[in-house]
Order: sequence, then C-alpha cells, then structure tokens
Amino acid sequence: MEATIVTILALLFLSFVALGVYATVKVAKAAKRGVDRTLDQARRTVEDTTLRAKSFGQVGVAAELAKLRLALRSSMRATQDALQAGAVEDASLRESLDLFARLSAHGRELDEDLKRLEREPDKAYVAGQLSALTERTERITGSADALRQAAHDRARRFAEDDLETLSAQIDVETGALRHWTTVDREPNGTEASQAAWYESAPGTPGQAPAQPQPQAGETPQAITAPDPRTTTYPWEKTARPESAG
Repeated sequence: MEATIVTILALLFLSFVALGVYATVKVAKAAKRGVDRTLDQARRTVEDTTLRAKSFGQVGVAAELAKLRLALRSSMRATQDALQAGAVEDASLRESLDLFARLSAHGRELDEDLKRLEREPDKAYVAGQLSALTERTERITGSADALRQAAHDRARRFAEDDLETLSAQIDVETGALRHWTTVDREPNGTEASQAAWYESAPGTPGQAPAQPQPQAGETPQAITAPDPRTTTYPWEKTARPESAG
C-alpha cells in the first residue's frame, strides 16, 4: 500500500515537472519570437531611415539606388499588410496572398541586386544598369500596388453593400415601429378608422339613444330621474353618508 502511494506521488511530481518544463519552453519561444519581431522592426526602421537619408543627402547613382530600394520596400510592405489584414475576413484574398508571395521572391531578389550595386566601386557600370533596374522596380511595385488597391476596392465595395442592406432593413424596421402612420385617411382629412368608430359608437351626437322596448305582457315602468346622491363617476370620491339626526 505504501509503495503504491509513493509511486503515485512520484508520478504526480514528474507530471508537474514536465508541465513546468513545457510551460517554460512555450514562454521562452514566445519571448524569442517577440524579441525577433522587435529586432526585425528596428532593423527595418534603421534601413528605411538610412535610405531616406541617402536619397535626399546624396546625388548621383547612390541616391537613385536608395530611391529605388525605398520605393520597393514601401510598396511591398504596404501590400503585404493590406492583404494579410483583409484575408482575416475575406477568404478570397488567400489566392492574392499566394500571388504576392511569388512577387515577393522577385522583390527580394531585386533588393539584393540593389544592395550589391550600392557597394559596387565602378559607378559608371552602376549608372548603365539604372535604366533596367528602374523598369524592373516599376514592374514589381506596379503589380504590388495593383493587388493592394484591388483589395482596398473589394473591402470598400463589401462595406457599401453591407451598409445598403443595413439601411434597407432599418427602413423596414422604422416603418414597422411607426405602423400607425399607415392608416388610410378620408378625403376630408379625417382618419377612416376614427370615422367608422364614431358611426358605430352608441350615443352619437344628433341621435337619440335607443330605448329598450317592453316585452309582451310586461307593465311599463315609470320614468324617474336618477338620484343624484347615488350617481357617481370614476373620478369622483364616494359621498360621505349623512349622519342620522
């Protein structure tokens, strides 16, 4: 019996240790991913700042290469963010993401070529390559811009369709809430239902109320005025009884 208890306690201890190790590894991996994302973002920020400084502070082929790299990176990053954000709600953009992944391969290859030419000492050679590099950059950024703008147009169209449908539903609901405004009216402006009510109501002005006719064999009762002391209305208080004597 004691051996069984010891075995169970040992298994529980090992389970807690394994669970702790697993949780520690998961936390460590998540922290590493967060650090990597922070480092990547910081590196991109530094590179973008450096490229802007080169494009405005230098002249010649160095400035042109910096402008091409900056335009390429800006277009590709904006398109990637737009497609990834849209794909969360629109599954049709998954195919667009696949196409963008193929385009990104050409973009990375072009960026590597531009970086290599930045270190090229022969500036005349680099100047001779600028025309082809500019055309190549415009083709890639043009395709990326087309994908991004199409995604934006699609999202805007869906939003407009949803707003139109919602407006129609709200119009129906407001009409249902104001159902009394749909009553037909008489030609003189009075409501038909009100006129019908007046016609069917007893005691209509201009008409004497119908008196009950005595049945055959019955003696007509004398017509006497009601006692005002016993006649009350809902809004009146009950009359106090007179004291005897």
